[in-house]
Amino acid sequence: MSMSMPDRRQAARDLWRLLEPIHAVVYFAPEPLEALKAAGYRGVWMSYFAGRAAPLGSAGADVVHALFYNFSYARVSRALPAAWSFAPPSEALAARVRGSVRALGRALGPAADGADVARAAELALRAARSAPAEGRTLFAANRSLPVPQEPLAQLWQAATLLREHRGDGHTAALFAAGITGRESHVLHAIANAIPRGVYTQARDFDDAEWTSKRDALTNKGLLEDGRLSRQGLELTARIEERTDDLAASAYEVLTTVETEELARLLRPLTHAVVRAGDIPLDNPMGLDLRESHDRQ
Repeated sequence: MSMSMPDRRQAARDLWRLLEPIHAVVYFAPEPLEALKAAGYRGVWMSYFAGRAAPLGSAGADVVHALFYNFSYARVSRALPAAWSFAPPSEALAARVRGSVRALGRALGPAADGADVARAAELALRAARSAPAEGRTLFAANRSLPVPQEPLAQLWQAATLLREHRGDGHTAALFAAGITGRESHVLHAIANAIPRGVYTQARDFDDAEWTSKRDALTNKGLLEDGRLSRQGLELTARIEERTDDLAASAYEVLTTVETEELARLLRPLTHAVVRAGDIPLDNPMGLDLRESHDRQ
């Protein structure tokens, strides 16, 4: 029996919460950062943009700024296209996988080579490879890459594909709702009580820009006295619901039993990754990691 739309939506959200940390080691764990540094990239931010943008080829700041949606242009342009003069995209691709697999192996211990990882990778990769690519540029670029042979690398790549698939849909939902990339950070921070300081370094917000985006959201009727208005609550709910609906299309290839199996297999793996402590509990990814961190 196939899932109802509300069940598919919830499954997509649950799987995002489980897959995002597996992907996110590439941004926070020391191993991928060291691998990208060894490839020749200079600094955390050049490594970030080189690693994430590498599936696009030697893309410049204009393209990456548009696709990533919520970074300042100044931040992107300091890294690209300069990164490609230090090492080509192929080096960034190899380094990010190599480093991420090492980080996951450290977090998972003996389980990294177990049957659960191999089965989770099989299911997640099947979903990722069959997901619709229309209108999803970052996802499509990542899906064009070769599939690695090692199960742990397959799991990381599948998590990356499904993450970018969801992210492309989320960007579309924000754009359609009239929320700019920079406004989306302020809206999300207020909606989820995320400390303002998280965005100072992670997304280059100074006080003036934060205030200007907050004022813009107020003028749109989405904030009232610094909190979400009724209109703001309704809009954020619609954006999240639409994001889940679009993400759910990736899992249509899996049966209900397989979808539940994937979640069951991922749960202990994700808890282990979060407990490793590399990913900040307060982060700009829109993900609350405290339950996974505190779970024994």
